[in-house]
Amino acid sequence: MTTKIAVGLERAFAARGFSEPSVEDLREAASVSLRTLYKYAPSRDAMVHMALEHRHRRYINHVFGDPKYQAAQPIETTLDRIANWMKTEASHGCLFHAAVASAPDDQELRRLLERHKSEVCSLAVAISDETVIETDLMIIIEGLTQAWPLCKDAALASAKRLARLAASSRI
Repeated sequence: MTTKIAVGLERAFAARGFSEPSVEDLREAASVSLRTLYKYAPSRDAMVHMALEHRHRRYINHVFGDPKYQAAQPIETTLDRIANWMKTEASHGCLFHAAVASAPDDQELRRLLERHKSEVCSLAVAISDETVIETDLMIIIEGLTQAWPLCKDAALASAKRLARLAASSRI
């Protein structure tokens, strides 16, 4: 039941932002009764957090699959997968950044954002077949996701060039 609710909440927030959908809109998106929605997510904040936790798991699975079973690969492959996510799931930009922007004083949202970004970069470094500095890679990945809504494939091409430069500077 929680997955069903999380899927609906994520979809609603991704489509309409964090301030627009009413609780009734969110209940409808989750396809459950109000009582059931509040049982699993007892506040609007809990609904946002549930949606973002679900989004995080989907993103990690989309970009990395199960890294424990993945051979080393070029960082360009990871960047291609991130661009594919942006094309299919996040054409307006990062949902985590949007959540923090909608509630800048919410420290729990900031922790979710930081954890998400840190895990993405750690996994990207772990599966890379080249030596890259995690902070360099975070800047490259963040540049790609933030520039995507405006630049699309040009953002991907630039991210790949920067990744090659970052890897070659470590030699």
